[in-house]
Amino acid sequence: MNKTVTVEVIRNALDPVYKKYVRQRERYKAHDETNQYKVGDRVEITEHRPISRDKRWLVTKLVARPVEE
Repeated sequence: MNKTVTVEVIRNALDPVYKKYVRQRERYKAHDETNQYKVGDRVEITEHRPISRDKRWLVTKLVARPVEE
């Protein structure tokens, strides 16, 4: 997966039957032309035309990088 990052989006949604919040997880494959984003980075993605079979998103900017000790 060269030039590709997997972005995980986690949402809390209310279950219609049990009325409790349930964690929902979605994963998107996004194009990273320069391979500059690492594991743990928070990024912003935008929709794009299909680049490959699974990639339909582009990474636009870095939002936050975790602190390294």
